[in-house]
Amino acid sequence: MSDSSSLVRFYDEAYSRPPAEARLYARWRALSAQGKADHVMALCSRAGVRPANTLEVGCGDGALLGELHRRGFGGRLAGVEITKAAVSIARDRPELDAISLYDGESLSFAQGEYELGILSHVLEHVPDPPALLTEVARCCEAVVVEVPLEANLSARRGAKRDHAAEVGHLHRLDRAAVRAIVAAAGLSVTCELEDPLPLEVQRFFAANSRERAKATAKWAVRSGLHRLAPSGARRLFTVHYACLCLPDG
Repeated sequence: MSDSSSLVRFYDEAYSRPPAEARLYARWRALSAQGKADHVMALCSRAGVRPANTLEVGCGDGALLGELHRRGFGGRLAGVEITKAAVSIARDRPELDAISLYDGESLSFAQGEYELGILSHVLEHVPDPPALLTEVARCCEAVVVEVPLEANLSARRGAKRDHAAEVGHLHRLDRAAVRAIVAAAGLSVTCELEDPLPLEVQRFFAANSRERAKATAKWAVRSGLHRLAPSGARRLFTVHYACLCLPDG
């Protein structure tokens, strides 16, 4: 997937699954949105950002924006997405103020039109992450970025590499790579956080008691190691990293 048209085809298929599968992944996105909303709100609190309006670029089905609305955060909520299928789903959420289709590269908003921009699990999917972040920063005064840190031993395994390709990941990032993307966009990291992911996320796709027990043990080991030695944990397995970015100077 080296261009926007390839990304559009990929995600149109992802949001056009058979009904039972679509319901399962809708529940997965709703669960994931809870953690993403935690991260957005925590970072904004630390940075003193209280947005009257928010734009999510790559909003998917609108799950994160819907979760922010449920918590009374973000003011006027808008999203853009590259796939018609996802836009159609997101537009069915009455709590969202505006959802529109875009080309994956340029945004039709004025400079500084939004007080907060969100790029949550988007940059790892696009061919040119600095260019997209630069465009989002043009129309948003502050930007929250979240990505999985996949430059680790676990993610090097063949099955993990295959899964990353299956879900459209073009880049395996670490903290240094994310900071380089932020700097290339003319921004600075104001505050940041990491999340080894909660138990409910680790157990979501477990189909039986044995798989649930395995997922619980995995969660216990990972959360414990990340708490005690976060840098070592990052070298061993994937954690989610989020940061709030502001313009340099």
